Amino acid sequence: MAFEKEIHLTDCRFSYAISPNIKKYTLRDTTFMQNKVGNYELNRLLEIVPNSGEGFPLKITINKELTAFKLTITDKSGLRLVNIFKKEEHKILQDKFYFLMDSLVERDIFTKTEI
Repeated sequence: MAFEKEIHLTDCRFSYAISPNIKKYTLRDTTFMQNKVGNYELNRLLEIVPNSGEGFPLKITINKELTAFKLTITDKSGLRLVNIFKKEEHKILQDKFYFLMDSLVERDIFTKTEI
């Protein structure tokens, strides 16, 4: 998956784009870690039961120039994309995803647009 300026996950109510006001120190404040290549990564496990270890990994990677990003929700292996927005049984996971993304929007890392 290539870096993109705006991403809309399948069946998600919003699309997300990099904020023009994004800052490196804000990324570090929100627990993004810089990898060997210089990109910023945030990894979270979306879980129905907290600390159960059962859920879907969410990975957000922002390029080192802060101009584009990748956003994926995968199965445990990290190989197949998972659509948590399709089934009503994933409502808790959807709420946790929206909560995390809203906190990143509030910190001026992303902007969101309703679809």
